[in-house]
Amino acid sequence: MNWSARRTEERVIREVSSELIHIPSLVHHGIEGKSLLLPVETRFQLDEVEIQGTWTHTRTSGTRTTLVTFTKNATITDMMYHNHISFREPNVSLLIRKLNQDDEGDYHLSLNIQFHNKKGLVIKEERTVHVNVDVPVSTPVIEKYPTYAVVEDKANVTWTCSVERGTRVVFQWLRDNIPLGPADRYHFSHNNSTLFISPVRKEDKGTYRCVARNPISQGRHSRPVELNVYYGPYNLEVNSGQGLRTGEVFTINPGELVFFECQADSNPPNSYVWIFKSRNATQVISEGPRLEVRSYRLAQTEEYMCRAFNNVTQKQDEAQFTLVVASLGTVKEKRTQKDSSVSSMALLSIITVCSLFVIGCMLLFFLRQTCHPKRVLMSLYKRPLSEQKRPHRSGHEDATEDFGIYEFVSIPGKMESAQASCRSLARFESVQDMHTTIYDVIRHVPETPSHSLLE
Repeated sequence: MNWSARRTEERVIREVSSELIHIPSLVHHGIEGKSLLLPVETRFQLDEVEIQGTWTHTRTSGTRTTLVTFTKNATITDMMYHNHISFREPNVSLLIRKLNQDDEGDYHLSLNIQFHNKKGLVIKEERTVHVNVDVPVSTPVIEKYPTYAVVEDKANVTWTCSVERGTRVVFQWLRDNIPLGPADRYHFSHNNSTLFISPVRKEDKGTYRCVARNPISQGRHSRPVELNVYYGPYNLEVNSGQGLRTGEVFTINPGELVFFECQADSNPPNSYVWIFKSRNATQVISEGPRLEVRSYRLAQTEEYMCRAFNNVTQKQDEAQFTLVVASLGTVKEKRTQKDSSVSSMALLSIITVCSLFVIGCMLLFFLRQTCHPKRVLMSLYKRPLSEQKRPHRSGHEDATEDFGIYEFVSIPGKMESAQASCRSLARFESVQDMHTTIYDVIRHVPETPSHSLLE
């Protein structure tokens, strides 16, 4: 076999046999002063092969050093690292003792493998492992500049966070235990070690902390530092526990002593001034957050104003209100009457609707009972013809006139019945157009009605 053919075969075997060794992790984070093992798993039987290999170290500066050269039966370690590294047979792992910053960099394994049953064929395996040597993070130290309280919209604040020990440290900022991120007024350095706030606002006040961490250390918290911000006044308002308030108008009874409170959100606390307003002038009548007013000193309507001033921020705000002296009983009665009238009108409307509904139902029922065609005809034909033609008489009528035996005879609709009387036929002519059964009543009078009754 010529040389080129052999190189081709070796290359093919090398590509196919890429899983003869396995390194679980290609990046390791070591701790300064601790040992670090670079494990290698071999997937062949050592008594079936011959091996030859090296471990080399390339520092971050670019310097390369051969640490150990080994075969199946011998190991040669660089004398400079004799007490610093240890070669683990037969799986060719490497142990580094007492890591320091110089140990950081790339560790390269080059391994040649030759099986006994494949003479002349060499399989080459190479792996590179990167090692970071980190120092645990110490407790961070937080600082603020300026150290004193600042005025909103007029000052900037710079926060810094630092550690005495630690490598590859990343910082995070918290305000009242809430993480902070980049914003319009918040600016961070590349590793978040510095926070710059410009300008400072009211919402920036609170307790600040910084958290430091790296790959081998959990978050370490700094001590808390307060940021005091001078602001305000905001949300100025006037309140009173007496009288009746409607918007900015307070109504009180004559002779009543009333207290007013003026409040605003401010740091430091505001100074307050109470001002009486007339048409042409204003007059300062009191100072402080509380005003006492006696109603008998007032006219019917007076206007007042509370002015709040922050001596540090040099900002002020004003709240105006009107004081009316009137009988609260009258006002309350008017309100009560108004509410009562509204309720009464609503109740009256409901009652009226219900009443109209009931009356309508009763009227409909009455019309159905009294105006049914069959009932009208029955009531009409039950009356004798003599009563219909007889002139009306007032007073008591003789009951003997109704005495007798009555016979009901039906008239089928045409004048065919032989028993129909002239009276019935005369009535029939007037209603012959109605399609209904017509009955005639025939009365038979005995000769001696009084005698029959006695018997």
